[in-house]
Parts: sequence; structure tokens; C-alpha cells
Amino acid sequence: MEKFGKSQSVKRVEDLRFLTGEGRYVDDIAPADALRAVFVRAQVAHGTITGIDVSDALAMPGVAGVITGADMQAAGVVMDMAGVQVKNRDGSKGAHTSRPILALDRVRHVGEPIAIVLADTLNNARDAAEAVIVDIDERPAHMTLEVGGEPLHDSAPENLAFDYGLGDADAVATAIAGAAHVVTVAVPDNRVIVNAMEPRGTYAEWTDGKLHVAINGQGVWGPKADFKKHFGLDDDQIRVTNPDTGGGFGMKGMRYPEPLACAHAARVLGRPVRWMSERTEAMLTDNAGRDLTTTATLAFDANNRIVAYHLDTVANMGAYNSQFAQAIQTDLFSKVLMGTYDVQTAFMRTRGIYTNTTPVDAYRGAGRPEAIFVLERTMDEAARQLGVDPWELRRANFIRPDQFPYTTVSGVTYDVGDFAAVLAAAKNSADTTGFAARKAASAAKGLLRGQGICYYIESILGDPSETTAVEFRDDGRVDIYVGTQSNGQGHETVFAQFLSDHTGIPADRIAVVQGDSDLIPQGGGTGGSRSVTVQNTATLATVEAMIPAFAAYLADKEGVDAAGVTFDDERFRIPGSNLSPTVLEVADMARADGRGDLLRHSQRITLDNRSFPNGCHVAEIEIDPETGESHVDRYTVVDDFGNLMNPMLVEGQIHGGVAQGLGQALMERTVFDADGQLLTASFMDYAMPRASEMPMIGFSTRPTPSLYNPMGMKGCGEAGTVGALAAVTNAALDAMWDAGVRHVEMPLTPHRVWAWLRDARSRDAA
Repeated sequence: MEKFGKSQSVKRVEDLRFLTGEGRYVDDIAPADALRAVFVRAQVAHGTITGIDVSDALAMPGVAGVITGADMQAAGVVMDMAGVQVKNRDGSKGAHTSRPILALDRVRHVGEPIAIVLADTLNNARDAAEAVIVDIDERPAHMTLEVGGEPLHDSAPENLAFDYGLGDADAVATAIAGAAHVVTVAVPDNRVIVNAMEPRGTYAEWTDGKLHVAINGQGVWGPKADFKKHFGLDDDQIRVTNPDTGGGFGMKGMRYPEPLACAHAARVLGRPVRWMSERTEAMLTDNAGRDLTTTATLAFDANNRIVAYHLDTVANMGAYNSQFAQAIQTDLFSKVLMGTYDVQTAFMRTRGIYTNTTPVDAYRGAGRPEAIFVLERTMDEAARQLGVDPWELRRANFIRPDQFPYTTVSGVTYDVGDFAAVLAAAKNSADTTGFAARKAASAAKGLLRGQGICYYIESILGDPSETTAVEFRDDGRVDIYVGTQSNGQGHETVFAQFLSDHTGIPADRIAVVQGDSDLIPQGGGTGGSRSVTVQNTATLATVEAMIPAFAAYLADKEGVDAAGVTFDDERFRIPGSNLSPTVLEVADMARADGRGDLLRHSQRITLDNRSFPNGCHVAEIEIDPETGESHVDRYTVVDDFGNLMNPMLVEGQIHGGVAQGLGQALMERTVFDADGQLLTASFMDYAMPRASEMPMIGFSTRPTPSLYNPMGMKGCGEAGTVGALAAVTNAALDAMWDAGVRHVEMPLTPHRVWAWLRDARSRDAA
């Protein structure tokens, strides 16, 4: 298993149907006769439900039913939704929250679903939803990242979700006390709303006692397990499908109440049920990302080597323990706690707090962007306080190539890397020698220019196991069944291309089949940048089982020794024969000979370790001090993704990741009032980056192939976001440093930037 892809920048084959409106999304494929679902949602952030009157709604035209949480509970549905619980520092588990599918006796955030209304048309369902009367005795909303306040859950009387720790606190304290230099900085990481192009949606139907649910998520097997649990069904009673999905970014990787409620409604009413979120509804109910504040301390010796690192983080969990939430700012954060730096003395403490806001869970990078952001912000601050070059400070503290494999302080073993070489390549690509001239040119126009860098590393996550099946069809085409789920990354191109590379089957004869739990018995879905490494490893294993089987068949057919039959990635070679058949030709022979056993091949693999993409982002920003407006003028990325399968698609992933990182750094800001009302619940109030606000992105790679998968690949889906946050923020502070600004925070909105500059001028004047 030493082969790897041919690194061809093949254009995405799926784009033709997407760009011509031929994509098939969940709202496109819902049955035409399905009832339309509208949810009655909490209008207050915290309160006790004292009554729900659905009588007026039931009497309205076209209404087929109104279902409450009490109705579902009475029908025997398991109401409590699952959530990971991490270990506290004392060894106990983090607080479990009982999160019902539909609210039972209490609401805990604006937008929480209380009832589902079903009608023949969407307008009738909307009208009836407005007629449902919900009486709520309002309670105080807990909106601060502080222990205490009005408790949301009996299991967390002080709203403390968990108190997590990793590392040796005493050793860190001792090292800090004896350090030559100590740098401490507070780093907020603002809450963002994910805003996938396609909002969440679903439809559900029951046929002969079997439940079929279509979702637009990041996989089908997790949801299938949930439907088994909540409805008490067997495997053969559930089918989950996932058609085209218009963006996921982690937000669609976990389960939500709406598909479960729709499935129950479809069973009760005997009709298919469909639901599609509207944009404001999505902003109120989709799991948010980030939302934490960290106080970080780096300690250095007299030679500017890091001797200790201490973190104290408070993270917002929102109203409930969402599926992966407790793990994001704890275990997943810790995977890259020390980034690329050779430090074995570190301690992190993270406390999660429940608040009366939308739950917070995975968003592109899920803990790794947060960890790298605070580390690289603190490194930049340290360079300023120590009076050293920020490039040199990083280089001097890197893990050296001769130290690999390297086990970090958090117990993660990096396989390979040459961080100094990547850093040097980025410095050259970014034309750092020309920065002074560009800064002077900006100053001549009355603008401030700054340069910021971030060196990141990411730990690939998700299920380490995956399945591939390859089936030869009667019409001469080939189906490859995959366990991941495309959310727009180009899977149909990449997986077909990879199979073609290793079998010689023309890529245009290969169809990628995904997202159907009846067709694919096991799969890990998409998340954690796992797809290219685990899925292609499974494909390679399948090919390596298929080729010997075909060779043995040919040897038997031609009367030769199977050991002499070879395959060169395009054709078989048979000793003493003029035959040199392709894989497709052998499949045709096998079909004609009645060898159906040779027409489908499948393998399941498990990777022992995961890959560690890394790289350097360099941002240059211009700021107008009169208006506070910021513009990222230049952006350079040099990455180490190991061997590349399709460089063009990799670059596209980086562009998308950087765009999301720049959005958070420059403009995205989620704002609640003191009562828990979301003030940024539409694109009128929540800023999203436009094309005009994005820079051209220079991208190149300097690979060190991974040792942890046979292709030497490293995942790339989240890397752009991991590096962007600190690069842009560091650049902004650099731009304003000479103007007296000493601290900045995301997002760098014009008003905030203008205010920082104004306050600096006021201090200077005083």
C-alpha cells in the first residue's frame, strides 16, 4: 500500500449540475404530497411552560395536526437527546443536560422548539403556528460566562457544565515563577453563526412500518443510530438518506430536534412530513461556533525559549449540552495545545458555562482554530514584549525534524514535519522584504499597514474507520460506495479520480454513491477533515483486494500461475499471452462466466493514527484611521498537506477556509441582549464577507508526506480557518501599533478599530 494519487488538478465533475440548477437537495426531493411542518418556538430565553393551547390551531384550514412534547412523550418516544460528557478535573463527569426533542416544562433559549404544526401548505402551517398559545412564566436569563446565576438545569446548579484540566499545574507554576520573561494576554474568541448556504431541512415518511428520513447533514449513520434510540426501532426498520448538501462546516454534523419531531409526526399522521428552515430560524436554532475567552501565559528563558504555557478558558455551551460540545474546547482543543512548539510543560483549564443562548458545538476546525488562535496571538504579543522578530521567535521554538515522531505534552504523536522550511517558504512567498516599501506607500495615502503571521498545526479528527465498495454494473459503469458525505468539497471528483488512478477505469465511467444507509452498511460521514485520508485508504485497500482476485481469475482462465499475472494500474499482463485486459474487460469476462462474486469488492479499514496538516499564513492589512475600515490587501499561505490528490480542489478548500476565518476576524459578531434575544438574527444585522472584502490568496505547498496513511496525505478541509484568525488579528495589531494601540479583539469592525485608534490618541494627548 505504497501508492498515492497522481496529483492532477482535475476539474470538479459535479459543478456542471450545481451551476445549472440540477443539484438535488432535500427540499427538491421531498414528496409532493408531504405535509408542511412549522415549529412553534420559544419567544423568551428562559421560562417555565404553564400551558399550551392548540385548539385554535387545529381548527384552522388545512391543518392535519399539532404535536407537543407531551404528546411525543405519551407516545413512548425517548425525548432526551444525547451529548458527550467530558471528565472534570476531579474525575467526575461533566453535567448532563436533559434536552428534549420538543420542550416539556421549560424553555431555555429563544427559538427552542415547543410544538410542531402540520398542514397541507406552508402558509396554512405558518398561520396555524401563530394560533398556538404558549403560556410561559419568564425566568431570569443567565447570559454571562460566569459560574452562578439562575440555574438552567438541576444537574448544573451553578451553570457549570464542566471543569476540565490537562497537564501539570504545579510544574507550570514552578516554571513560570523561575522564568526570565512572562507574557500574559486575554484572548476572546467571538461567537459566530455558521450560515451554511443551504439551511437545515428534512423530510420523513413511513412505509410498511419502515422509517425513511432524508436529511441534509454530514452523514447518515449517526442519525440512524439516533432514530433507533428515540423510536425503539431495529436497523432494518430505518433508512436514512442524505442528498446533495449545501454546506455543513461541522454545524450539520450533529443531530437536532426537528428531524426527530418530523419522523414522529409522519408516523402519527400517516403522511410524509417535510420541513425546511428559514434563514432567521436557522440563526436562532443552528448550533453556533466558538464563544470562549482565554487568559494565556507563556514563560520564556533568557534565550527566548518557551519553558511553560498556562491557559485558563471559559467557554459558552449555550442552553444545552449539544452533541459534541463539551469535547470541543477540551479534548479537541488539547490536540494542538502547544501547536508546533517544543514544549513539555503546559497546563490548560477549561470551564464550560450554560447560558440562555443557542447551543454551541462544532464549527470548521472544532477546537483546533481556537487553540491555535490563542497560542499564535500570545506568541505575537511575546515577540513584541521580548523585542524580537516574530518569525525568529517561532522558528527558534519549533519542533525540529530530527525530533519526529514527537509526542506532545497532550499525548498526541506527530509523525513528520519540517516547520522551519515551511516558515521560510512562507516568508519568501509573502515578499516580506518588500513590506517596508508597501507600508510606506500606504502611509503616503494616510493608511496604516500591518503584517501578521500564524503558524498552525491541525489534528485530523472523526471516525478513523471507513468502508469502500466497488461494484461493476451491467451497463459497463462502475459504482464506488463511500461512507463519507460531500458537503461541497468535491468528493464525486476526488473519489472517482483516485479509483481511476489505481485501476485505469476512466473516471467518467465511475459514479460515486453516498448518503444511503440501505446501500452502505457502515460509514463515518464527513467531519474533522477526515474524508480524503480514511476514504481513499479504504478505496486503496479495496483495490488491493480486487486486483489479486481478478489476477487469480485470469490465471485460472488462461492456465497460468497466478503469481505471474501483473497489473500496472491500467492493464493486466499475463505470461505467454497476448491478452492485456483492463479492469473493465476482466469484469465483463467474469460476468459472462457467471462469476458474480468478482463484480463487487469491499474493504473496511481503520487508521491507527491521524495526520497533522500544518502551515504558515501571512496577512497584510490596510486600515483607514479616519473610518476604522480594514482591508486585507495581501494573503499568503504555504501549507504542508503531504501528497496532494487534486491540488486545485485543495486550493479551493483553503480559499473557503480563509474566507470563513476572515469573516470571523473582521465582521461576524453574534449579539444577544440581556434578556437573551438575538439582535443579529438576519443578514441586515449579522455581517458576512462578500467577494469584494476577500483578498487574492497566494497558495503553495511544501509537503512532508504523512507516515500515518499509505498515500502520505493530510486532510485540508479546515486548515484555512485554523490559520486565518490569528494571521489577520496579528496584522491588525501590527498596523495600529505605531498609533499606540496595544490590544485588539475579533471582530475588527470599523467602529471598534476607529475607537481603539481614538482612545490611543486620547492617551497620547493626556
